[in-house]
Amino acid sequence: MVLFSGGLDSTTCLYWALAHGYECEALTVSYGQRHDREVLAAQMIARNLGVKHHLITLNLPWLSCCSLVDKNQALPDVALEDIPKEGIPSTYVPGRNLMFLSIAGSLLDAIHADAIIAGPNAIDFSGYPDCTPAFFKAAADALNRGTKMGVTEGIEVLAPLMRMSKTDIVRLAAKLKVPFELTWSCYAGGKKPCGHCDSCKLRAKGFAEAGVHDTSLD
Repeated sequence: MVLFSGGLDSTTCLYWALAHGYECEALTVSYGQRHDREVLAAQMIARNLGVKHHLITLNLPWLSCCSLVDKNQALPDVALEDIPKEGIPSTYVPGRNLMFLSIAGSLLDAIHADAIIAGPNAIDFSGYPDCTPAFFKAAADALNRGTKMGVTEGIEVLAPLMRMSKTDIVRLAAKLKVPFELTWSCYAGGKKPCGHCDSCKLRAKGFAEAGVHDTSLD
């Protein structure tokens, strides 16, 4: 089960999993994010790959406390070097990866799958506490203790991009022939990437340093 937002990282994870022989299904969660354009990206990519796609919609009003959901809040717009590595930015969605992994664990338990693949990255990221190796290790332990599959057969929680820089991820994606033009990373969620949010800037940095053209900007 691949946690699949339709962004660069999760799409790279899906292509990586398929290249490594996993029989994949993809899980996308719509939680009111202002960049719901990513859901359309996920649907299109999954359809093109012939991968079964699960779309779950959550209605959690309290998530409007963050700028990734509340369109009345301004998204951070700072220089790359000023994107904080400490502290938690306004784009942090409370418990997002915890929710995603719990939903994936429940679905996995029901269909008797044995692995969750996710795309967190602990190097070029925006300071989210649920994107760290420690968090994913703890989540894997909880899933293995609290699900039927976990206690009977074991569940792997794989994060193949965790120790990679965004530059390394772009290089891997290019090698895997990820269709960059179909992926969506921008937090703003317009028709074209805004180029100003943290996600756009980190993506641009990765492509520039990798020497790869980002076809999503064409």
